[in-house]
Amino acid sequence: MALINEHFLKLQKNYLFADIAKKVNAYKAMHPKANVISLGIGDVTQPLCPAVIDAMHKAVDDMAHKETFHGYGPEQGYIWLREAIVKNDFLPRGVHLDPDEIFVNDGAKSDTGNIGELVRWDNSMAVTDPIYPVYIDSNVMIGRAGVFADGKWSNVTYMPCTDKNKFVPQIPDHRVDMIYLCYPNNPTGMVLPKEELRKWVNYAIHNDSIIFYDAAYEAYIQDPDIPHSIYEIRGARKVAIEFHSYSKTAGFTGVRCGYTVVPKELTATTVDGQRLPLNQYWLRRQSTKFNGTSYISQRGAEAIYTPEGKKQVAETIQYYMKNASIMREALTDLGFEVYGGTDAPYLWVKTPGDTPSWQFFEQLLYGAQVVCTPGVGFGPSGEGFVRLTSFGDRDDCIEAMARIKEWLKK
Repeated sequence: MALINEHFLKLQKNYLFADIAKKVNAYKAMHPKANVISLGIGDVTQPLCPAVIDAMHKAVDDMAHKETFHGYGPEQGYIWLREAIVKNDFLPRGVHLDPDEIFVNDGAKSDTGNIGELVRWDNSMAVTDPIYPVYIDSNVMIGRAGVFADGKWSNVTYMPCTDKNKFVPQIPDHRVDMIYLCYPNNPTGMVLPKEELRKWVNYAIHNDSIIFYDAAYEAYIQDPDIPHSIYEIRGARKVAIEFHSYSKTAGFTGVRCGYTVVPKELTATTVDGQRLPLNQYWLRRQSTKFNGTSYISQRGAEAIYTPEGKKQVAETIQYYMKNASIMREALTDLGFEVYGGTDAPYLWVKTPGDTPSWQFFEQLLYGAQVVCTPGVGFGPSGEGFVRLTSFGDRDDCIEAMARIKEWLKK
């Protein structure tokens, strides 16, 4: 008799965004003529930039000829893309990486969910709260999170990020093995100054911890003093793994490509005290469970580093950040407390009168036909907030703000 992995039974109902889709689809079924505007799920709406399209067309043509056809590629990614990543994403910031420390993937979500396989199931962990649900759920699946009670997992240290502490997580007063950080933050849209990030690196060095640093939204940072990579902090190569994605940077949500950085200096310890480099074990894991990102996707990713690609991607990012500015200004004028949206594509909005998140979600859907994401879905400290995304079409963002204004008048 085959027995199920009982840790899956601990997962809380559906994945957050599946619950949202279910509720929105139910509303549409009851109101078939309603024009619902989604500012909830962070999917992009603008097309891929011309440089990427041209590169992918050429890559497709390559696949049509024996001389240029590509079958299985390197599990770690083609060297020409990994070299472009090092040259463009890190060297300009004074960060020196070896291409062999770069692992190309099919988007940051996969690796942030799988990275926990590198360390023992009984390692302790800490997360900022609210947080991207994948970090928690993937650890629930392997038995690391413990038992769910009163809105929290028993083996997880939660670090609240609220308006009361200006969304700056407090470093734990005890030792933890694994720390999940995401900056610019999803869902709050807030960033972490260099002096705060340095505290985390120092903590990890002192406590022999590993930081899993999700930098999926770093391209949206506007403030020149905010770090784009944790490796801008001295010593971080010894304690941090960093995740990047082209999904939001270049609109690759439907193309699937990103990368993970596992420095060769990063080590973990065996039970008997032997220190081992994690880079070689992540390569072993990927070689076993991953056949590499498609050649066509990687050629598209390479194109964003060309002069034309950089300019075009920057224009798309500014399009979304203009959306964020429009929404932030409109909501603030309507009396909402709004956070984020200046260095990230997300706005974190406090619900009026501390209305529960899911209740406000339904009020906004039924009252204005606008979809948001309930903050409590990202963790207990998200209660009383909702997340809005600026990845929508400009006209839809403007229309959504007008609808919310009219709804509040009723």
